[in-house]
Parts: sequence; C-alpha cells; structure tokens
Amino acid sequence: MSDADHSLDGPPWEEDAPEVEERDPNTDDMFGAPPPSAAPVAAAEPAPEPKAEPAPAPAPKAFEAPPAEGEAYTVLARKYRPRAFEDLIGQEAMVRTLTNAFATGRIAHAFMLTGVRGVGKTTTARLLARALNNETETIDKPSLALSPTGRHDAAIMAGQHMDVMEMDAASHTGVNDIRDILESVRYAPVEARYKVYVLDEVHMLSTQAFNALLKTLEEPPPHAKFIFATTEIRKVPVTILSRCQRFDLRRVEPEILVGHLGRVAEREGMKIEQEALALISRAAEGSVRDGLSLLDQALVQAERGAVVETATVRDMLGLADRTQTIALFEQTMAGKTAEALTTFRTLYGYGADPVQVANDLLEHCHAASVAKMLGPNATRLPGDQAQKLAALGAAISAGTLSRTWQMLLKALDEVRRAPNPADAVEMAIVRLAYAADLPGPEEALKAIQSGGVPGGGSGPRSGGSRGGGGGASAMLAARPMAAPALPDPKTFEAVVALIGEKREITLQMDVERYVRVVSFRPGAITYEPAEGSPHDLARRLAGRLKEWTGRTWLIAANGQGGGETLIEVEKKARAARRAAVEADPFVVSIMQAFPGGELTEIVTQAPAVEMPAIPDDGEAGDDD
Repeated sequence: MSDADHSLDGPPWEEDAPEVEERDPNTDDMFGAPPPSAAPVAAAEPAPEPKAEPAPAPAPKAFEAPPAEGEAYTVLARKYRPRAFEDLIGQEAMVRTLTNAFATGRIAHAFMLTGVRGVGKTTTARLLARALNNETETIDKPSLALSPTGRHDAAIMAGQHMDVMEMDAASHTGVNDIRDILESVRYAPVEARYKVYVLDEVHMLSTQAFNALLKTLEEPPPHAKFIFATTEIRKVPVTILSRCQRFDLRRVEPEILVGHLGRVAEREGMKIEQEALALISRAAEGSVRDGLSLLDQALVQAERGAVVETATVRDMLGLADRTQTIALFEQTMAGKTAEALTTFRTLYGYGADPVQVANDLLEHCHAASVAKMLGPNATRLPGDQAQKLAALGAAISAGTLSRTWQMLLKALDEVRRAPNPADAVEMAIVRLAYAADLPGPEEALKAIQSGGVPGGGSGPRSGGSRGGGGGASAMLAARPMAAPALPDPKTFEAVVALIGEKREITLQMDVERYVRVVSFRPGAITYEPAEGSPHDLARRLAGRLKEWTGRTWLIAANGQGGGETLIEVEKKARAARRAAVEADPFVVSIMQAFPGGELTEIVTQAPAVEMPAIPDDGEAGDDD
C-alpha cells in the first residue's frame, strides 16, 4: 500500500483497493490487443454509439446517496468525523493556540487532551499526528494546513503508519506495555518526521506504568512526540500533567450543535424540524458524537424526503413537553397539589420518563433562579419559556428557590432508586407543594422572636386533637388572626389604588414612576421597567400583593414594549389641560390685555355648594 495520493473522503478500507494500472500499447504483440470494450478504445472513438451511455461524472450533491443493497452502512458519527482542524466545531480556542504554536515553531513534546465524551479528543489526536508529519508537494514542515494529499495522511488515518503508534490504554494498562514504547522510542522514525505515540484513555494506566513513563516523558528524544487523551483528568498523576501541554476540549454549545446537525441532515437528504434538532442537542449534552448518534436514530423515523417532526423525536427520546413541565413547576410552587398531580399523570400517560420529568423540574428551578438574578436571557431558553420562568423567579424568594433545589435533588435520587419512579415523582410533588410557601429559617426565627408562630404552607393541614392542654393548642390559641384576604384588583389602576389605601407611599411612588405595563391580569403583571427602576421593585410588589390578597402574584420585570407610566400619563393630562386653558378665548383676551403675564398654575375649583334658604323669623313676627 502506498502512502501517497490517497483521498480521505471515504472509509480507510476503500483506500486499500488495488489500483488498475494502464496497459502499455507497445506490448500488444506479446499479450494481444485489449478487448474492444476497453476504456482506451472507447475514448478514441470520435462519436460514441447512441445507445452507449457514458459513465456519469461525479457531480457534487447536497447529500450522499444511501448505500447500495448489501453495502455496509457507515454511521453518521464516523462518516462526518473531522478530517481537518477547520472541521472541529466549538474548539476555536484550542485550534488558535495550536496554530500559533506551529507557526512559531514552539511545539510541545507532549500534549494532554481532556474533555467529556464525544467532543473530539481522539480525532484531535489523529489530526495532531498528521499535522506533525504533514508533508505535501508544497509543505515540508509541521503545519495545521491539512489536505487529503499528504504523503502520510492516509496511513495515519487508517492506523497503519509505522511511525505513528496508537494504543488504547484501557486495554494496555501494565508496565510491560509502556516498556515496549520505551524500547522503540530510542530509534529514529523510518519515513516520517516524528515518531508519534497516541495513548487514548490514558487515565487507565496503572501507577507503575505512569512511573515508568515519567523519565522518558520529561526528556524525550527530539524525534518523539506524545499525545494523550482522557475523560478523567483527575485520575492522571500530577507528575504526568506537569510534563504535558494541556488542552481542555469544551462542550459544544447547543446553538452550534444545532447548526451542525442541521447541515448533516441536509447532506443526508433529510428534513427535520428545528425544534427537533434542539431536542437532540439538549439530549446530547454538548457531545457531538452523541448528537450525531441521536440524529442517526431520528432520521430513520421518517421516509426519505419527509420531514422528521418534533413530536416524533420527543417520543423517541422519551421527553416530556417542556411547556407542560413548566406548567407543572408553576402549579407545584403555587401549592396546587391536585392540579400538579393531574398534570404529571397526563405527562406520564403520554410516555414521559419520570426521571426526565424530575430533571426538567430541576432545570426549571435553576432557570427561575438565574433569571431572577441575571434576567431571562441568561436561561438559554426560548422567549416564551424564559418569560414564564422569569416571572416565577420574580414572585418566589431566593430562599424558597434554594430550598426547592435541594428538595428536587433529593427527589431525583429517590426517583432513580424507587421501585416505581412515577410514585416517587408524585410524592416529591406533594412535598414541594406543601413546603413551597413555608417560611425559611430566618423568617421562622423572626416570627418566633416576635411572639408569633411560624406558619404558612399551601398544602393541606391535618387537624389535631380536640383535647385540652397546652403545647400546640396553646400556641395556636396565641397565634394572631390573619387579616381577611382582599379581592383581587381587576385593573392596574386598582392595584395602585390598593397600595395607596395600605399607606405604602414609597411603593406607590415607585410603581407610578417606573412601571410601564405590558400585560395585566389578576394574579400576573408583566412590565417594562423605566430607567432608574429599583432592582427589587417586582419582589416588593409581589410580596405586598400576596400579603393583601392571599394569593401568589407573578410580577415579571422583563417585558418589552410597555406603555407609559402613571406619572407620564398624568404629565400628559396636565399638559393637555394647560393647552386647553391657554386656548380658551377668555384667557387669550386676558393675556392680550396684560402683556408679559404668565399662567403659573391651573386649579380646578370645587363645585359651589348651594345652601338651603333660611326663613327670616323677625320679618314674620312684624307681619303679625
């Protein structure tokens, strides 16, 4: 097998096919003339026969044709493995560093590649081996400008180059395996520039193997390079890490992975909805290989030419509708236990995995907490979902969200270990709904110090004994009676009026000055904050409305396109009244009569009160 002029577009085994050499026409007297159907004779004919169709030229296509019957199928994760550094997605920082190092000649003798599964560690190691031994007609030095025409590229990608040794450390863990490397590293390369040793899953080596490698790794011969790849960087001894140049391959961002999967699906001649690609990207967790494997599975869900729908991919992954899980989280945090249980059973009936539902609740709790601090754009969720979770975060205290997170973490572990995961989720919902409105430790302590009893909780309470005595009964007797809940204000102006009735002057002034209402309904307000708005205005308003009405209000300060504030409306109304007064003919005549006069203030007088007539008693007596 020759190492030159091999294409990297196909599987390695296709490159090993024997090439058909052209026959010398001067040997016809020895071996006979070639058959009439041979390619040279056909090419010499000026006009081919009408029925003889020439072989079609390989025209560029948007996708590759499906394998013929009997031909082995190549999975997408192998078919679209990067063949150059430009094909690596999401690793721009590493590629930039390596490019500068190769350009300046500051190439390390050992590289450590680490990252989660499927981000390209092994692929990067092979690309590095090719770059170190890059040799073409125009390039004769280590270079990242890889091309399929390199002298050593085909053999390296096929794993057959004698100067590039790739070893799986998971199956070669002992010191004897490392001894073979140490024996061969002393000898110069046979035909390449460097001897390259690629050790995958290097963390699996034994302690003795690591120790045997130390001396050679610290002072290797100038013709030797080491490339290590691992998913467990903490299991690699520090003595090894200190001798290597480390590169952390990052998880691929969901937006980048969605675009990559879309391009692969287009090249395969398949159509898939964008939301379905987002679901696959979410399930891949930043792994390109996992994403391609899931895409491979999703593409067979529809006929060629048909569109793979989001619902189909969701069923394939066993995911629940995120909108429904957000509603489940909202009902749970509002203490609506019955509604939350009904929603979960509906999701479970449609095939949702209980573990995935618990994971979704954890994600919603995290998103609500992040949106509370950084805004809805920090959640990386679609706009409507981010708005809902941001509204929930604004209405719920940080302590409650933190407590909910801890309870959900424990619930997730219970769901995974429970004999019936669905029952475990339902019990978790009951606990969360009961404890969602309970006071935190600080609030409970303040209530006890003030002489009250910490209470709350939106879940049902069981009745106690009717017997006399002290203890809980005495504490309940000493508990002050809560004020009756007021009806919900039907308009935003009614909300402002309620604040004024409660003598919350500061809150009223802030609401009138900084709240630009986007939408209003009883129990939920979305507004665009004006410039200079206090950061805690939504929390204060939600807390007061909950205290007065007895229900949770969702106040979201992240809306766009809100109207005018009440102060701005009032200013416009005053300006309109002033303009009407100044345009009055009587006022105009007065201003003309007194040049230089100013209209300083407009006062609306109260209507005159007509007093009843009082009879004159003195005049009545005189008549008598």
